[in-house]
Amino acid sequence: MGVLRCALLGTGGIANEFLAPALALTAGVRLWSVLSRSKSNAEAFASRHGALSPTPAYDDLDALLSDPSLDAVIVATPDRLHAAQCIAAARAGKHVFCEKPLATSADEARAIVAACEEARVTLGVAYHLRHHAGHRALVGEVRKGAIGRVRHARVQWTFAAPDATNWRASADVGRWWALASVGTHGLDLLRWVMVEAAGEVVEMKSLSSSPKFGVARDESTILTMKFADGSTAELFASVLFRAPRRVELFGDGGYAEATGTLGPWGKGEIRINDTLLEYTPTNPYVGELEDFAAAVRERRSPAVDGREALRNVELLERALPL
Repeated sequence: MGVLRCALLGTGGIANEFLAPALALTAGVRLWSVLSRSKSNAEAFASRHGALSPTPAYDDLDALLSDPSLDAVIVATPDRLHAAQCIAAARAGKHVFCEKPLATSADEARAIVAACEEARVTLGVAYHLRHHAGHRALVGEVRKGAIGRVRHARVQWTFAAPDATNWRASADVGRWWALASVGTHGLDLLRWVMVEAAGEVVEMKSLSSSPKFGVARDESTILTMKFADGSTAELFASVLFRAPRRVELFGDGGYAEATGTLGPWGKGEIRINDTLLEYTPTNPYVGELEDFAAAVRERRSPAVDGREALRNVELLERALPL
């Protein structure tokens, strides 16, 4: 396969500010076409980001998927739309790269995984923080025993939502707010660090609160987890205030801390046992797209495949069931 021609489904902030620019920087991958609810929005987006298809703008998914020149779709629409769009793309024979979380229920996530496996198309999920150069260096050092066996891990990620107009605060297209905005990333980081040595999550407790905006969505959530080997972890996600964004790892032979690394920029400071970890910042969105394209070409699983993303959704659902 030569250049991987990708359609972007959705023209919101993540697609406009990060995914489309990253496509332009990723070797062997190009923006081919665009889907939006508004044809004029799709046309403007396609023009702004240089979509290459002779017919680059769509407001109908079936029409977009019928293009035989299209290889893959990048799903960057609101969470409740993921399942139907991913399944339709798989059935059309297109590879699928989906923004996180994969779905708004474990049943939906299983259906996406099954559809992609049945169609034999690659399914990847956009947990870009696995492609942060500093995180990769940190996990590499931890795997080599830099802090001994990890016994506890903690992730804190908050931001200040100005109001409740964000679509994740709505039941129509979202299910979780703080957890789907940033908490799902924290869960993925914790699983990435912990599961290989500690095993799966065997126990989890959650506490959620919505004290400010008056919507039935999580504004702040605390999760505590125990893994199969007895190690523990905690996650705090909130839309109520700005605070330092941290990843902390506690081992029986040391300690590691990442500050300012949670976000889209690929930067921040990481220390292992009080020693600064040197790394060269890179664009994590380019990294995730490079990995997905390589997975398609090499017929391998991407860094986060559908089954790993399903486990994340299962934990979200266990934390805040309907």
